[in-house]
Amino acid sequence: NPKINSQLSIWLISMFWIISFMIVVGGLTRLTDSGLSITEWELFSGFFPPLNQNDWVMYFNLYKEIPEFKLQNYNMTLNEFKVIFWWEWAHRFLGRLIGLAYLMPLIYFSFKIKFTRLLNLYFIFFLICFQGFIGWYMVSSGLVDRVDVSHFRLSAHLLMAFLILSLIYWNYLKLNKIRNITNRLNISIPLSFLILIFLQISIGAFVSGMDAGKIYNSWPLMGNTYFPNDNDFKDLFKLSAFSDPSLVQFMHRNLAYLIMFFYFFIFYKIYKNKIYDLYKSINILGIFIILQIILGIYTVIYGAQLYIAAMHQLSSIFLVSSCIYFFYINTRFN
Repeated sequence: NPKINSQLSIWLISMFWIISFMIVVGGLTRLTDSGLSITEWELFSGFFPPLNQNDWVMYFNLYKEIPEFKLQNYNMTLNEFKVIFWWEWAHRFLGRLIGLAYLMPLIYFSFKIKFTRLLNLYFIFFLICFQGFIGWYMVSSGLVDRVDVSHFRLSAHLLMAFLILSLIYWNYLKLNKIRNITNRLNISIPLSFLILIFLQISIGAFVSGMDAGKIYNSWPLMGNTYFPNDNDFKDLFKLSAFSDPSLVQFMHRNLAYLIMFFYFFIFYKIYKNKIYDLYKSINILGIFIILQIILGIYTVIYGAQLYIAAMHQLSSIFLVSSCIYFFYINTRFN
């Protein structure tokens, strides 16, 4: 049914952009240290913001009970609290909006299409709901004994967001019958590249969660050396390395170099074998990789300055999307 397919297509691409916006807002919430301003889950009651002075005082008093206020923001005023509150409230409100914007059309399409043909879309809805739980699980880690959320939980939250975004985009490509090519790469190559990108996103979340972008604000060296001189190289092979800011920044930098070299290998392979159908997609992918690396360098040099860091995260959405497209057209099914 062309009409239903058109409606599905518009719905999926709309969800793609809404979730992309949500990822950017989530990044800004982290960059502004706003994520712990609401200390309760409030799945339903938190739909509306504070409506009077008493409500504001109540939320501020709850915030005063957590370590972030006691140890870091003890001089904060109510007006300053409102700034970080609005960021977190907007982030949660968008989460609720995404849930409703996904569920209501899904119910509608369930009456128009066989349920079995919508199972993959229902699975995405399950992931969206689960993402809300992961978000609270992340926030709860910062309410006791620490002034920030766990960077491991932050990473899980961000990876889930990109997984949801990727699955929505994949279904959009299938629905619009974006063709797979005949002369393609071995599927292991684009799949490995995509895995590397997701690994880089995970390490990037570690950098953000530990404010590791605010140290060693130089490039290409970290200070005066290639390897951070506050660590021994053998420390890189310990599990504790994932909780060390300087080592995490080192990993993030060098994984970017590895991704770039891998991209050049794929680029060379495509042009050497004259796989014309892949020229456009590999060139677009290269543009976003270069842009992401440049923004990453500027993010480090300027100490994770808000707008540059936000652009770095926004660019990652386009990078992941171009990777998903590149992976999709190299698969053997529609």
